[in-house]
Amino acid sequence: MIRLRRFKTFCLSLLFLIVSWIGFLPPASAATLAPNISLGGLSPAPLISYLPPGNAITDGGALLRYALPIDNDEIRKIQGDLEGLSEWLRSKRWGPIKKDVTKVERVLSRDRDRILAAVPTDRQGRAAALLDSLAAGLEPLREAAGNQDREGVWQARADLLKQVTQIEELMVTEYPFAVPQEYSDLPQLKGRAAVEFMTSQGGPITVVVDGYSAPVTAGNFIDLVNRGFYDGLPFIRAEDFYVLQTGDPEGPAEGFIDPKTDEYRAIPLEILVEGDDAPLYGVTLEEIGRFMDSPVLPFQAYGTVAMARPESDKNGASSQFFFFLFDAALTPAGLNLLDGRYAVFGYAVEGDEVLGKLGQGDRIESAKVVSGMENFVPPQSA
Repeated sequence: MIRLRRFKTFCLSLLFLIVSWIGFLPPASAATLAPNISLGGLSPAPLISYLPPGNAITDGGALLRYALPIDNDEIRKIQGDLEGLSEWLRSKRWGPIKKDVTKVERVLSRDRDRILAAVPTDRQGRAAALLDSLAAGLEPLREAAGNQDREGVWQARADLLKQVTQIEELMVTEYPFAVPQEYSDLPQLKGRAAVEFMTSQGGPITVVVDGYSAPVTAGNFIDLVNRGFYDGLPFIRAEDFYVLQTGDPEGPAEGFIDPKTDEYRAIPLEILVEGDDAPLYGVTLEEIGRFMDSPVLPFQAYGTVAMARPESDKNGASSQFFFFLFDAALTPAGLNLLDGRYAVFGYAVEGDEVLGKLGQGDRIESAKVVSGMENFVPPQSA
């Protein structure tokens, strides 16, 4: 019955969106600078999304944590309670904040051994130190809540969540699936990496690229960053509260031409769905009747990073990518019409204020891999 209601809601939203497109079609003169590498013809009209029950996660850092291939209820409980403080903070409910801090403290004390048991033996010393630091950091958080210090609570929470992230990353023991052999000639990322952008509006903008969820897409991106491909490229499309697109090189080519083959490097559409063991390749979720399913990396955080592609070719992405400028008022988090159609491969975790200043004509001054290059796997065959 719940799925039926969701389906009806989705259909009504889709109908409303189609009407919106008809009313907001741009004139021919408003074509983008790269009309063949697009977002499937979607107009800059607000997207209509279905908002599922409960509060959807709209923080890129949190989405990245939940995307890690780990299974430990105790650390997830700590993570959830710390992330949930943002809701209390918005409404200035200091009592519930202090109660949740006590919950975290209790889990750390009671379940420390279970958390450490989920970490490989050779990493347990580092994990134990992080748990000690996490426990010590709760007192400044409790004190800030007692003083009704909003900024203090926010900063203490952020510091603690960084440590939670590090503990969870230590729990990952091996790469969770095998990438199909047919993509061995493409670069891959077997883990995560961080990329730092400097732009004409300043920086840095730091993006965490997730190879656990999109190894081929992420590997292609890291390869291009490492080659210096994006340095100096302009942002070719900018729509407020919608997208900021770049990656179109000078010349007739609309993507990366591999100097070894003199051919356009195309990468497949790659989407990992919640509950699946490995990503789907070459198909949109709506094509296979799974439009109600949720990708592990959804379009529901400001600074979501995804590949642009030709409207007519799902497997034609190459170098052009876009930042999704999520706005909860215009695009409620949940099931939107980008999820399952475009490959998300990471999130901006720092530099939102810079991202918000960028517009068409601004440029990427430099892009560099600042961590995670050890997870990069070059093409295995030419």
